[in-house]
Amino acid sequence: MQANSSKRRVVVTGYGMVTPLGKDTDETFARASRGESGIDYIHSFDTTGLPCRIGGEVDDEWLQASEEPRECKLDPSTGAPAMAGGSRSGFRPKGALEGATGLPVGLHKFTYRGVKFALAAAREAAQQAGIGSIADRERIGVALGCHGANQSVAALASLHRFYGSDGRWDVKALAQAGGYPYLHFFQRKPDVAMAILSAVFDCKGSNLAIVSACAAGAQAIGEAMRLIQEEKSDVMIAGGCEAMLDFVGFMGFVLIQALANRYSSPQKASRPFDRKRSGFVMGEGAGIVVLEELEHARTRGASILGELLGYGDSADAYRITDTHPQGEGAVLAMRGALEDASLGPEAVDYINAHGTSTAQNDAVETLAIKKVFGDRAKEIPVSSNKSMLGHTIAAAGAIECILTLVGMQRSLILPTINYEFPDAKCDLDYVPNVARHHEHRIALSNSFGFGGQNACLCLGRFAS
Repeated sequence: MQANSSKRRVVVTGYGMVTPLGKDTDETFARASRGESGIDYIHSFDTTGLPCRIGGEVDDEWLQASEEPRECKLDPSTGAPAMAGGSRSGFRPKGALEGATGLPVGLHKFTYRGVKFALAAAREAAQQAGIGSIADRERIGVALGCHGANQSVAALASLHRFYGSDGRWDVKALAQAGGYPYLHFFQRKPDVAMAILSAVFDCKGSNLAIVSACAAGAQAIGEAMRLIQEEKSDVMIAGGCEAMLDFVGFMGFVLIQALANRYSSPQKASRPFDRKRSGFVMGEGAGIVVLEELEHARTRGASILGELLGYGDSADAYRITDTHPQGEGAVLAMRGALEDASLGPEAVDYINAHGTSTAQNDAVETLAIKKVFGDRAKEIPVSSNKSMLGHTIAAAGAIECILTLVGMQRSLILPTINYEFPDAKCDLDYVPNVARHHEHRIALSNSFGFGGQNACLCLGRFAS
């Protein structure tokens, strides 16, 4: 698919994900295609007495197994076992590695749960794309949506042992303590995950850390596309990761009453566009794509999995926790993506909705889609992956981008599960409850974040 011949074309040559439904892309898509839910009661912290006690947690069993030390070292560019004297891809790793994580010595202590998700997803994407064969590492960059790590209540409380009865901090003792106080400073930084990916995969080109709430993963992919189009990079590792499903991160959303508080079972709680929706469900995970300039990919014989045709972003310029009631920012983002792709509304075959399961978001997104597509809005299939995964915040846009690409390859649109009670304000075709076999070649993927940040990706099935 070639929308605008004046721009360098950007294609996808690899993708990977970690979600509440699976440890990789194939497992997640297979379970989502069956309409399964990855949402359950939270086990990682005590939710007793809270109005919401559920979330989309990533299975720790396989995550821990993937980190167990192994006798062989991994090639950090592909995630595959490295051969003697170098890797099978031709890229020679620098420095010693720590076990299965592929981390250079010294970086392991800065990792946290979200970084582990990102590493697993990036390893899947990098191995699929075979980026270890690329000699010029200065032309490979990283763009990642991430918000850093929340610290536990116990860890935060432990800082007060350095606060004296005289009302002063014992800075010397704090500095000598190392450990938690030292790591807290680094793990909370949003750019740490990006920096670790750059080191592990030896990416010396442009690096971006995107902090824009629920739009971050999609914005990271869109900004990476622009860097390639502007000839500042040939390859970008891009996406998002999030692990905010802990007490500190969770309570923020509890206090603003954004989470689902009425549900018959955890699996029924996330119900985008349904009249009985009562709030979103938090999730965690990561989604990573390898973006590449088309001729660069062809020259090295890379498999092409899809094309990024356009990207639109905007701000509501309204409020922090509310979207604009007329969907102005969402409209700008969708129209921007179509304009960037040199396509009209008639070209779109499917919309992967932001679809959070909140009363306001779902109604406003429906309104925005109607404004962009007019009378044709009701003809376009629209579905929300968050009905099965929950809302993975910075990872959401990247995960949904990948699921959209896989769906186009397989001519399958994932469903919006738990759709039982129609809402007069949400009257589009939401692909209710069951996946739909439907050939679609061009799709939009929407991500609208708290604070009014909006991003829309226009994706296409690749055709020479």
